[in-house]
Amino acid sequence: MKPIIVIGSGLAGYTLIREFRKLNPDTPIILISRDSGDYYSKPMLSNALAQGKDAASLVQTPALIMAQQLNIKVLAHAEVHAIHRFDKKLDTSAGVFEYDKLVLALGADPIRIPLQGNAAGAVLSVNNLADYAGFRDALAGAKSVSIMGGGLIGCEFANDLAAAGFAVTVIDPGPFPLASLMPELAGKQLLKPLAELGVTWRFGTAVQSMDSLTSGYALTLADGTVVQTDIVLSAVGLRPRTQLAGEAGLDVNRGIVVNDRLCSIDKNIFALGDCAEIEGRVLPYVLPIMHGGRALARILNGEETQLVFPAMPVVVKTTAHPIALLPVARDLPGEWLTMASGSGLKMGFFDTQNKIRGFVLTGEYASERNTMTKMLGT
Repeated sequence: MKPIIVIGSGLAGYTLIREFRKLNPDTPIILISRDSGDYYSKPMLSNALAQGKDAASLVQTPALIMAQQLNIKVLAHAEVHAIHRFDKKLDTSAGVFEYDKLVLALGADPIRIPLQGNAAGAVLSVNNLADYAGFRDALAGAKSVSIMGGGLIGCEFANDLAAAGFAVTVIDPGPFPLASLMPELAGKQLLKPLAELGVTWRFGTAVQSMDSLTSGYALTLADGTVVQTDIVLSAVGLRPRTQLAGEAGLDVNRGIVVNDRLCSIDKNIFALGDCAEIEGRVLPYVLPIMHGGRALARILNGEETQLVFPAMPVVVKTTAHPIALLPVARDLPGEWLTMASGSGLKMGFFDTQNKIRGFVLTGEYASERNTMTKMLGT
């Protein structure tokens, strides 16, 4: 019997395999990972410093134990060179493997902003456990960190680093934190709590060049000002890994294009997680990945299943000022309205029929996400 092969050992790959094993204990599965294959929570990377956790302590289950528990073969530190669709084979650094079904859970890569200057290559990013280990090493002896990007990951790292005692500067061309996810009134709620923690905000500008100093770096911003810093962390977003799929002739757009069965144009190849574009949407969040993994497990087990997403709030791990939100499409007609305010905000997005389609909860209201979710459509 040819195996199911899963490429990628992140939340998407392991969630799928766990759910599939609940339904089917016997079908052979090979998991191919470009890294160690150890299981860990990637969202923990952006709030582990203040907890004093190193990379090793973030590993929840080593790859060897995962292989035993799930009855799978794990190929760690292996690269996939090519997918031969019509032969249903993979060419990898560990050899050539045949498959029955193939799941691409490839993840995404940090977007690299081109910079000028003699130290442009020293910008760090944290996208996996090895990156986190390197980042912690770089922080040894450092006092200040500049973060490029004031979105979800940038704000979480800013909170975590400031709580760990670093002087943090967040630089973003937008007008306020989390500008792509929430209205201005709610976004600006984050400014003061993080400033009190030690975060300096620089909005409406961007880093243009990065040059070495005797100690640390000088960042020249688009507005002409210069910021001196010991470490520079890029958190400007992720780009789905699509090259392997594109070279195999699969449809790729922002991500690997799949339908509501997570199937590509090849009936034997599926995509899941950060690399997948599901009916026009890329959803790089925990809840969509978990729902997708459960649905794809049933599909691979031969069950007639379509992926239908429920409302899936996003929790922003800014402990100085907690946030829970359900974003809305930018082109959705309607308006944001304040429903309550205090040491935080409760805001709902009301469509033209006056129905709630999204929400933002900050501060004292962040814990009300389940109640707000139940109100959707009313």
